[in-house]
Parts: sequence; structure tokens; C-alpha cells
Amino acid sequence: MAWVYLLLAGVFEVQWVVTMKYTEGFTKLWPSVFCVLGMAASVYFLAVAQKTLPLGTSYAVWTGIGVVGATLFGIILFNEPKDGVRLLCIGLIVMGILGLKFSSGH
Repeated sequence: MAWVYLLLAGVFEVQWVVTMKYTEGFTKLWPSVFCVLGMAASVYFLAVAQKTLPLGTSYAVWTGIGVVGATLFGIILFNEPKDGVRLLCIGLIVMGILGLKFSSGH
């Protein structure tokens, strides 16, 4: 179950970082509310996952999900660069996340 909580933490990590773009420096009320709620949910689920999972593994996976998700949504929503080197690096992060998952023993 800890991995489910960690996945939820990562999903909310992506949600709040994407929503932050829409806050326009926290000057827009509703995007700011959704951003802060996403932050709280992300940290909550990370804390629950860390009851079972090692600190380094859970933090690396959490931030990895955030990096991959934020990059992909940046490409999709904000027309950010999608060159081959960038996509290769994202693939390496995904491989690292999977490697941590399968080597954790949990």
C-alpha cells in the first residue's frame, strides 16, 4: 500500500506544480487554492508512504514523478521543448524510478 500512497503523492506533486503555473505568482485565487491543496495532499501521502518505505527511496521516487510529470505537462500544455536529449533524460529518470521500486524489497 505504501507504493500506492507514494504514487498518489507523486500525482499531487505534478498537480500542484502545474497548477502553480496558473496562479501567476499566487495572484489568482482559485488556481492558488488548488495549488496549496495539492501541496498539502502531496506531502501528506509522502509522509504516509514513508512510514514503510525508506526515506531516500520515497523522496527520490516522489521527486522523480514530479519531474517527469511536470516536464510532460510542460510539453503538452505550455509548448515547452521536446527535443530528443530532453526526452532521453526523462526516460532515464523513469528507469531510475522503476529501478528504485524493484530494488526496494517493498
